[in-house]
Amino acid sequence: MTTAIKQVSLIPAIEEPQGDSLSLFQRLAVDPNASVEKIERLMALWERGEARKAETAFNAAMSEAQTEMRPISADAENPQTRSRYASYAKLDSKLRPIYTTHGFALSFDTGEPIAPDTIRLLCYVSHTAGHARTYKCDMPADGKGAKGGDVMTKTHATGSAMSYGMRYLLKMIFNVAVGEDDDDGNRAAVQPAKGDPLSADESWLVDLEITAQSGWAALSKAFNDLTPELRRRLTGTPTWDNLKAKAQAVKS
Repeated sequence: MTTAIKQVSLIPAIEEPQGDSLSLFQRLAVDPNASVEKIERLMALWERGEARKAETAFNAAMSEAQTEMRPISADAENPQTRSRYASYAKLDSKLRPIYTTHGFALSFDTGEPIAPDTIRLLCYVSHTAGHARTYKCDMPADGKGAKGGDVMTKTHATGSAMSYGMRYLLKMIFNVAVGEDDDDGNRAAVQPAKGDPLSADESWLVDLEITAQSGWAALSKAFNDLTPELRRRLTGTPTWDNLKAKAQAVKS
């Protein structure tokens, strides 16, 4: 004779609150059979659901805002590099009316720098649905020129790095294209020496410049982490020699 065994779950089934959640929680609050644990679990499920909905709304609004954004023409010129770029004022005047219409708000701050003489810019992007996202950009702020000489005071270099960082973040967040070359930021980044087979706007060079300020061990590791092709392009160039000299000069 076979005896059927009925399995009973020791954990009560919890369904995510639907409909009028406030009414549900009010009923549970006065229900003598509703345990605190059950209410807390329901609250946690409800909060996760609300967070998912807010993130979905954020992503949808971002997509809609970007469909309305068009390439922005350069309006400023850097006489030192003979390059044109879109100023923050120009970007802001074109983008703010669009992103605010879709419920976004931006605010900037600074974070803990990853190395001496660098600035970490933070941009908090919040949406009316409740979701927020943080973007960051690390910029050199050592006041050095393309040849390694001091061309700015530390105060000026900090302000310059923050200005570039805000502009780059604004472009990155909304994936905005600039109609003309926008390489004015090369003032704040490593510059390939004359004759190098490198380009001034390659972000991996900027990363190496920042890493070099942490010393030779950090730079050596970053170099080894590059792809074989990038290591081949960099090896033997004056730019790599300058980076090594800068890293080796850092006192441990």
